[in-house]
This record gives sequence, structure tokens and C-alpha cells, in this order.
Amino acid sequence: MLTDYQATRFIEDGFVKVEQAFAEETAAECRAILWRATGRDPDDPATWTEPVIRIDAHTEEPFRAAANSPRLAAAFDRLVGPGRWAPRDGLGTFPIRFPSAVPPGDDGWHLDASFQGDADPGDYFGYRVNVASRGRALLMLFLFSETGESDAPTRIRVGSHLDAARLLAPHGDSGLTMMEISTRAAAVTGHRPVALATGRPGDVYLCHPFLVHAAQSHRGTRPRFLAQPPLYPAEPYDVDHGTSPVEQAIRRGLGR
Repeated sequence: MLTDYQATRFIEDGFVKVEQAFAEETAAECRAILWRATGRDPDDPATWTEPVIRIDAHTEEPFRAAANSPRLAAAFDRLVGPGRWAPRDGLGTFPIRFPSAVPPGDDGWHLDASFQGDADPGDYFGYRVNVASRGRALLMLFLFSETGESDAPTRIRVGSHLDAARLLAPHGDSGLTMMEISTRAAAVTGHRPVALATGRPGDVYLCHPFLVHAAQSHRGTRPRFLAQPPLYPAEPYDVDHGTSPVEQAIRRGLGR
């Protein structure tokens, strides 16, 4: 279980790190599957020709085990509420980042979208986010490889979820597109301190859906393996009366 202190930090900072949320052996099994999916040779850096390769969702047993570990289930109950989140049948997507001098091209500050709205299925930047985080209970970062400061750890603007809540509030149920909220949130959260999502294989960062974050170039020596799936809600958030840390954080951002 997360401690009361961790839940409080989640409300204030927008994220909590669950160390060894799943076994390192499970991470190694997943990593082997992902290496095969890349078509690259783990022992031959000459084959690592792109700065990033994106792999779609995987549902093999080790991915299901990672997604549904007892430690994570307890953390979901603490942050979202028992019975208020949906178990996952796998994980994805996987942005696999390779050491490269070439800019990755996807390292802008942003929020992840939550629901499609009227966007075309292939237009993810047109998907939307609203103040009740319709369609997304949490953003999650699953580490499948050792990730130090040089290994392209995800950058996090600490406390930026509070600013994003204020930006979304005037737009009601329809919210803003991913591009709209990301552009506005990036502009107003530059004063926030930056944390890096570093850690060991098996560590998981559980993030508020409104947390502003960004990729970065890989300056290390070994590829970084990460999954960034959403946790889906089993019921909508209640911004006005809900008691979960996610809902409390939204109200904190709105000054309630």
C-alpha cells in the first residue's frame, strides 16, 4: 500500500514512484520480446539506426503479469479507489529509445489525450482531455530497463497537473484537444521544477492524468525500454465530491 505521505505527494507533485512494482525477471522477459519486435540486434549497436522505435501493445503473459501485480493493484486502489479502475490485459505503447545524436522529434512538453471526441481515429493530436479526465484514470510509466539520467528518462514538470486543471476547467465536458491543452500547458508550466523518471527494471511511475511531461534524447549507451499505458477508469471521476487523490488534486488545482 502507498503511505499517506506518498498519497499527499501525489496530490501535490502529480506522481509517485512505485519501486519494484513488478519483478525484474518479468521485466527481462518483456524486454526480450520487445527486442524481437524491434528487429534490431541487442548485441550490435550498428543496427540501432533510429533514435526511437514505437511498438504497439503486447498481451503476452509477462506483460499481463507486470500490469496486474499485487503492488500495483494496491496502489491503484489508493490513488483511484477500489473498484474504480479496470484491470489491463497487457501493456503499450512502447517508445524504445536508442543512443543517438539525431533528435528524436517527439520531445515536446505535453499531456496525453484521454478520449476521442469528434476526432478521426488516426488523429491522436485531435483526441481530447477534459477537467474530469474522461477515459483516463492515470498515466503510467513502466520501466523495463535500467534508466539513469543519461538514458532518456521521461521529464516531468512537478506540480504541472495543478496548472493543467485550471486550463481545462473553463471548457467543461468537451475539454480541449491534446494539441490545444499541450500547447497551453507547456507555456504556463515552465516555472515548475523538473524530475526525471529514472529507476530500475520493474519500477513504475503512477502519474496524474494532467501531468505535463516530455521525452528527451538518449545520451547513454544502452537502449531504454518503457511502456506508457493509461489506467482506464471503471467509472467517471467526480471532480466536485470525489475523495480519491486524483480527484483531490484536480480540486486543488481549481483552488477548492
